[in-house]
Amino acid sequence: MKKILFAAIVSSLILAGCSSTNVVERKNVDRKITWEVGGHLPAQKGYEKNIGTAGVLYGSLEGKYIVVGGGANFPIKPVAQGGPKFLYSDVYVLTENNGEVTVVEHTNLPHEIGYGASVTTPTGIYYIGGAANAEQDNDIWFLSMKDGKLDMKKVGDLPFTFQNGGAVEKDGKLYVHTGKQAGQASNKFYSYDLTTQEVKELAPVPGETRTQSVSQLLNGELYVFGGGNSKAFVDGYKYNFETNTWTEVAPVIINGKEVSVLGANSVKLNESEMMVIGGFEKQLWNDANYYLGNLKGDELANYKAGYFGADPYEFGWNRDVLVYNADTNTWKTIGEIPFDAPCGEGLVLLGNKIFSINGEIKPGVRTDRVFTGTIIAK
Repeated sequence: MKKILFAAIVSSLILAGCSSTNVVERKNVDRKITWEVGGHLPAQKGYEKNIGTAGVLYGSLEGKYIVVGGGANFPIKPVAQGGPKFLYSDVYVLTENNGEVTVVEHTNLPHEIGYGASVTTPTGIYYIGGAANAEQDNDIWFLSMKDGKLDMKKVGDLPFTFQNGGAVEKDGKLYVHTGKQAGQASNKFYSYDLTTQEVKELAPVPGETRTQSVSQLLNGELYVFGGGNSKAFVDGYKYNFETNTWTEVAPVIINGKEVSVLGANSVKLNESEMMVIGGFEKQLWNDANYYLGNLKGDELANYKAGYFGADPYEFGWNRDVLVYNADTNTWKTIGEIPFDAPCGEGLVLLGNKIFSINGEIKPGVRTDRVFTGTIIAK
């Protein structure tokens, strides 16, 4: 089947939100990344093999530990055959040496998680929403190291369930935006005070409701790009915390081409730059949502057979490594990843190393690999 028929899967398979990560890079330098396979995650407890997950919890602790956990996959049979989606409670703590990752702790949360928002801070990782049932789907968890072991505790609740949205932390408050709020795609934006647990609704993100955008704090303001619902977006906005207002910024356009970052992930390189990896192809996403929602009978069956049977490269997901600069309000690419473009992966920055962990590489199919990229200033 022709490439134009394929795209990312509809909302039942969509993936995780964004996070802040370590900030160690110098500003405004040319870079390249060299990549290698860093390893694999061991099987979840009760399973013989880890086939990879998407929509994971992820982050870093104490500048040396990588944390990843939860996420979803289809372990019994493929989604094209009606296979059920499973979420997991497993959480892994990893260290890295010469590009290879080693699991130093494998533990479990008390319930399965996936599709929440992960936020790395200097003191620990917040994981917001993203659970297998409504009772835990509004939880706020905090992960940190205590006496050499991972400490995980629930620290609050949102007043609504939350999946596939974004979040950042600033001055003792979590700021959560867009995603599925109370089960519906939303553009609403809230602050959550970590001390008082007060929730305040702020000015909504402009434009249409959206899930799976990418976001970071840059120069003291919140930047939100892309995402989508039945259509993929490439627009961008920044939020001023003092005035509670949004301003439009440069859309994700590279060399005249609109690039979807729907389902991608990002890391903060420094106070003014963010790096983005992944993203569903814009037109193919739009087409698939239309065809899967409107075709009937044999036409729908034939489309699904071709769609789910396609190879990862046929979906055209974004393989460019994108960098946005808030000082110049510009996008650029610094090269391509040498592996299948992931969506819903964990993305963690430690020093000059970036780790792409698992993720979806085509609708319903995950990778179990961890890729290690070394960032080199040219």
